[in-house]
Amino acid sequence: QRVSRPRSPGRSHPRLFVPQGYEPGYAYPLLVWLPGTRGFDLGRAMNRVSTRNFVAVAPALPRRVAGRAVLDDAVGEAVDTAAERCHVHPDRVFLVGRGTGGTDAFRVAFRHAERFAGMVSLGGSFPHAEALFAKLAAVRRLPVLFCCRHDAADAMAATTALTLRLFHAAGAQLSMRIYRESHDLAAPILRDVNRWLMDEVCGGVAADERIGST
Repeated sequence: QRVSRPRSPGRSHPRLFVPQGYEPGYAYPLLVWLPGTRGFDLGRAMNRVSTRNFVAVAPALPRRVAGRAVLDDAVGEAVDTAAERCHVHPDRVFLVGRGTGGTDAFRVAFRHAERFAGMVSLGGSFPHAEALFAKLAAVRRLPVLFCCRHDAADAMAATTALTLRLFHAAGAQLSMRIYRESHDLAAPILRDVNRWLMDEVCGGVAADERIGST
């Protein structure tokens, strides 16, 4: 597996992860990572998720908080970059966000729910103050995995309870899991993310397609 960082003067580019044993004839699911404000190593994260199952990309985002258009454009550019360089299944694009990136993943996924096969938030709360259920029919079809660490669960208890009630009232899909690991990118959490993603992928995969093992 490798992480590609194309370079050109004065401009950053999406970082691309190509799975081990990449086969051009197979349409891979794509993970679009929104790492938040802290440091993030795409290759290390994917080694903990799976080295074979996915193409992955991290958008080029400014260090400052990105506005709606900047964020949406960066995600769109990242998806295009991955699709140009690898064989990516257009109906199996997932957003995965960590911390504030998880909150951004909610924003992007709900604004463009028809474009994604699902999303994962690793410790990023749902932005309740924003009207994100406008595309209700599309949002109801969007599987969501919300991962929260046990040491952060108490602090997030009130907003988490509100999130659960909101999703229930809207008829939206939300799976919530609480972990005792010390950080959001711990190996047991990301292995669980891999299982959840593969359950979603395999639900729509034809019997004759091959999915690589972790």
